[in-house]
Amino acid sequence: MLHLLALCLLVAGISAVTTSTRSSSCIGTISSLDDVSSAIQCTTVNINAFTVPAGQTFELELLDGTTVNILGEIQFGNMSWAGPLFQVTGNDITFNGNNQKWDGGGPFYWDGQGVGAGITKPHPMMGIYISGTLNDVYVVNSPAQAFSIGNPGPLTVSGVTVDDSQGNYPNAQSNNQAAGRNTDGFDVGGNNLIVQNWFDDCLAIGWGTNITFSDNYCEGGHGISIGSISSNVVISDVEISGNTVVNSAYSFRIKTDTSATNSAVQQVTYTANTATNCTYFGVLITQSYPSNMGTPGNGVTISDINFNSGTTSLTANSDAYMVSVNCGVGSCTGNWDWSGLEASGGKVGSIINNNVITGFTQ
Repeated sequence: MLHLLALCLLVAGISAVTTSTRSSSCIGTISSLDDVSSAIQCTTVNINAFTVPAGQTFELELLDGTTVNILGEIQFGNMSWAGPLFQVTGNDITFNGNNQKWDGGGPFYWDGQGVGAGITKPHPMMGIYISGTLNDVYVVNSPAQAFSIGNPGPLTVSGVTVDDSQGNYPNAQSNNQAAGRNTDGFDVGGNNLIVQNWFDDCLAIGWGTNITFSDNYCEGGHGISIGSISSNVVISDVEISGNTVVNSAYSFRIKTDTSATNSAVQQVTYTANTATNCTYFGVLITQSYPSNMGTPGNGVTISDINFNSGTTSLTANSDAYMVSVNCGVGSCTGNWDWSGLEASGGKVGSIINNNVITGFTQ
C-alpha cells in the first residue's frame, strides 16, 4: 500500500539531548549516531547516508531555527522492539528531505498482524515534533505507522511520499494475508498544521485545530480519517481539499468511540476531493467505533460537517456502501450542507439519527 498518517506513540530511545553550550555559527554533519551530539550544536545540520543500528532511535533535538538537509539514504537495522526509529524536535525548523529514502525495513517485521500481535514492530517510524516546514521526505517500508506528527507550533508538511506497497502481498510470515498492516501514513495530533502534496495510505487526525490536508494522493488503506475519537478530545476547523483517494476501504471517515464522552468534532469541510474504487464505505460517519454501524454512543458532539464550495465526487464498488451515517441520539448537530457531495456506483447506506444533512440524496 502507498501509505500516509497514524496516532502519536512515543517510546524512549537513544537521546541526542545535550546540555552543553550550543552555537549556531557552524555546520554540523551526521554520518553515524556518534556524530549527533556535536552536530546539533549548529543551526545547519547535514545528514549523510548511513545505517542506524538496530534497536536505537535516531533522535535530533534541534536548536530553534535549524535547517536540516538529508543528503543520502537512511536505513535502519532490523530488530523486534517498540521504537520509534526516528524522532525530531524543535521550533521553526526547515527540514529538507531532498527525496532521499528512509528505509524502515518493513519486510522483516510484516506478518499480517499489525501492531497488536505478532512480532513487535517499532512505531512510529518517523516522529515529527517540530514547527516550521517538512519537505520532500521519502519513506519506504515502514514497519507500522509511518508518521506521527505533534507540532508545537505552525507546521507545513509538503511533498512527502510513503511507499509501503511491498506490504500489499503475502510473505512467509503472513499466512497468505497481505503482510503489511497498520502501516498508516499520518497520525496527526496538533494545531495549525498544513499537509499538502502527500502520497500515502493516508491520514488519521487524532486531535487538534486548524488542520489542512490538501492536494494529496492516497492509495490503498483506509483513506482520510478523523478519529477514532476517545474521551476529552476536540477536533475543530479541519479543511480536507483537493485530495485523490484510490482503491481504499474507506474514502472519508469520521469515527468516534461508542464509549467516548466530553469530546467534539466540529467545523470540518470537504472541498473538491475525488475518490474512486472505494471497497467498503465511501463516506462513513459513525459513533459506534470500533463497529461501523453498531449501536452508537452520544458522548461526542459532531457538528457542522460540510461538503460544499467545490464538488467532492466518489465512486464506490458495487458491493460497497456509498454513504452511511450512524449518529447517537441528539449528538449530530449544526449545519451539514452536503450539496457538494456526489456519490455513485455502490449501495445506498443508512442515515441514522441525523436530520440535519441538507442538499444530498443517494
